[in-house]
Amino acid sequence: MNEPTRSGQSRILWIAAGLLALLTVFTVITLFSIGMLISRARTSTQTVQNNARLISTTRPVAQAVATPVQPQVIVQPPPEGTDFETAVLMQIYQDVNPSVVNIGIYQLGSSIHTGEVPGLNPDEYYQASGGSGFVWDADGNIVTNNHVVEGADRIVVRFSDGAMSVATLVGADTDSDLAVVKIDPTGFSLVPVRRGNLDDVRVGQRVAAIGNPFGLEGTLTAGIVSAIGRSIPARASFSIPASIQTDAPINPGNSGGPLLNEKGEVIGVNAQIRSDERANSGVGFAIPIPIVERVVPALIEDGGYQHPYIGISGSTLSPICAVELELDPTLRGAVVLDVLRNTPAQRAGLKAGSENIVPLYPELCPNARGGDLITAINELPVTSFDGVLAYLQRYTSPGDTVNLTVLRDGDYYEIPVTLS
Repeated sequence: MNEPTRSGQSRILWIAAGLLALLTVFTVITLFSIGMLISRARTSTQTVQNNARLISTTRPVAQAVATPVQPQVIVQPPPEGTDFETAVLMQIYQDVNPSVVNIGIYQLGSSIHTGEVPGLNPDEYYQASGGSGFVWDADGNIVTNNHVVEGADRIVVRFSDGAMSVATLVGADTDSDLAVVKIDPTGFSLVPVRRGNLDDVRVGQRVAAIGNPFGLEGTLTAGIVSAIGRSIPARASFSIPASIQTDAPINPGNSGGPLLNEKGEVIGVNAQIRSDERANSGVGFAIPIPIVERVVPALIEDGGYQHPYIGISGSTLSPICAVELELDPTLRGAVVLDVLRNTPAQRAGLKAGSENIVPLYPELCPNARGGDLITAINELPVTSFDGVLAYLQRYTSPGDTVNLTVLRDGDYYEIPVTLS
């Protein structure tokens, strides 16, 4: 009776021992697996960290560049419920009119032809003309047109609050028709204008002009941008490219004043009108702000500005002229008609039209073919001759080298030209 009991107990002990051994093996395997996972995780973390260091050494992360904060212009309709457009114009005038000045031009009697005005005292100042200008900085520099201050013996600046000062001519540039005069800022609360971006200007955009037409100080007129990219003649033999055309009324006396966008930022300097009667005809022009921003600092610093010069004349290729010029009508660019002697263009080897032709439309098409067709400047496509001038004026200086892509005799060439 006892033997079977001992046998059963022995069997139970063996089963228990086996289970304990299996549990021990399972525990060891589990701990080993956990250790491997931890080791792999550490290895993976080290690999990621090593890759991050590699990326940071071969491809630096760009750092954010702090940009100056522009004051936000918030336009709110007045309590009376005035319409939005009126509110915008009222806000522009309130913000910008303190920056706009009336410029009076005086000449000595000795500078005026006595035949025109007899009996003048040669030592006395007489007002000869006037124009507009605007405050550029807190140092007392004021921007206007060259033709406003040209020939002045004395320049008098009058602010919107009636305060007046005598200004001195700092610098002038006939090719851009810009000038800077300066007053002693002591005692004045000068309000420099804010400057806009020409790339944001669109045809149809609302604009405003503040100036002194016919001597009527602080006059606000409004209109739209009628066109952009116009070339207008300067006082010298050059053109001012990328100019803004507007129908905002501009009259004699507005010259030198600001053309403003809806934020009250200057996008141009009012300079010319197209009229047979020297009065507004709905066609006015403003020198674009990119040219102003290049020329004015140079006038302040050096008293003058050196424009980049390439030495060619040309025209825009139109499809209607392409066949006579033996070019593909789908091409766009600037046709080189003449290369002036001893110029950067001649030294670089640009080719002018050499074969005279009688075009079917002489008022539209060149009278010579065989010249280079400029299709790009520094890899930026060019679609017009004005585009060539605008690029040079906006982005280059004397001494810079630009790469022109030209089509010549069916082949494309890249020609470096060092500007003078």
